[in-house]
Amino acid sequence: MSRLEELIQQYCPDGVEFVQIGQIAQVGTGSSNGNEADEDGAFPFFVRSQTVKRKNDYEYDEEAIIIPGEGGIGDIFHYINGKYALHQRVYRIHFTIPSINTKFAFYYLKSAFKQFILMKAVSATVVSIRKPMIEGFPIPLPPLPVQEEIVRILDSFAELQAELQAELQAELQNRLQQYNYYRDNLLSFEGRTDVEWKKLGEICLKVCSGGTPSRGNSDYFTGDIPWLRTQEVDWNDIYDTEIKITENAVKNSSAKLIPENCVIIAMYGATAGKVGINKIPLTTNQACCNLQINPQKALYKYVYYWVCNEYEHLKSLGQGSQNNINAQIIKEYPIPVPPLSEQQRIVDILDRFNTLTTDITAGLPAEIEARRKQYEYYRDQLLTFKQKA
Repeated sequence: MSRLEELIQQYCPDGVEFVQIGQIAQVGTGSSNGNEADEDGAFPFFVRSQTVKRKNDYEYDEEAIIIPGEGGIGDIFHYINGKYALHQRVYRIHFTIPSINTKFAFYYLKSAFKQFILMKAVSATVVSIRKPMIEGFPIPLPPLPVQEEIVRILDSFAELQAELQAELQAELQNRLQQYNYYRDNLLSFEGRTDVEWKKLGEICLKVCSGGTPSRGNSDYFTGDIPWLRTQEVDWNDIYDTEIKITENAVKNSSAKLIPENCVIIAMYGATAGKVGINKIPLTTNQACCNLQINPQKALYKYVYYWVCNEYEHLKSLGQGSQNNINAQIIKEYPIPVPPLSEQQRIVDILDRFNTLTTDITAGLPAEIEARRKQYEYYRDQLLTFKQKA
């Protein structure tokens, strides 16, 4: 028999009492706005997300549970013991009786509150939480020794989970560093006599940008021709697009159909400098610079890897507040051009490394998710109580 089972048998063999939060706690919101956050603030500032900001003054000095009134409904909770500030659409739960351990209540809310909120909803989605919803949530009140043992166990689980995640992240970072090292060495041509330096525009059959059909004509966006936007360019092979346009949209705009296997470079905004390869013929908006590589001069995949490796430098050439680049900058950008056989050797090696890192990157979230589900299963088992008759 475990220590927890012994405590339950000793203190509450016949079950535990459930009490609504409103009977045993203060529930309320803060008075701060999001724009009052200060990066160097002295106190935690809880807003409507999992991110904890900072603020130079505080509103509460207590032990409490924090729940967003909007956003990740039922998903995001914080535990705090000390001084903190609170957004006006974020709730605090501060218990007013000594017979409940706030950390125990925190774990129980994480386990059961979301399901409770969804059951209260008319539809499957709750847009916001109201104070009566929180006050009406029933929480078990086992004796304090039972609560404290559960907190000890779950704290240990949480610590182990964090350690595992840190180990997996470190392994991923190590592999990525290895990949970057070999990539940088493969793409370093200093002192090579078999390499000719050219401009990107010189190794292309065609360089073009695209265009956006008139938003005023909704019929333009009911077709089956893929239309690519820069937010879909993210170091990737592109097999589909979120938006499709019609032939009339192509005829009546600057959007141009480009062949597959072009090297596409985003030119504007947050994605400027990012690269992709279209694996299907498609059209693009005007923020994409599309390089149709001349196969007699260079391999498109080699060009892709080179431009990816030059991301930081290419982006630094941007202009304006958003560091936008343009087609002329891209066409003038230098690229080393070794013989096609050497390009193929480099591509083959980098493809293998890319596959390895992709497998690791994909496997990491899956492993973390599996451990999270395992943790939540044990947590929910520990927090399941028979209600006293």
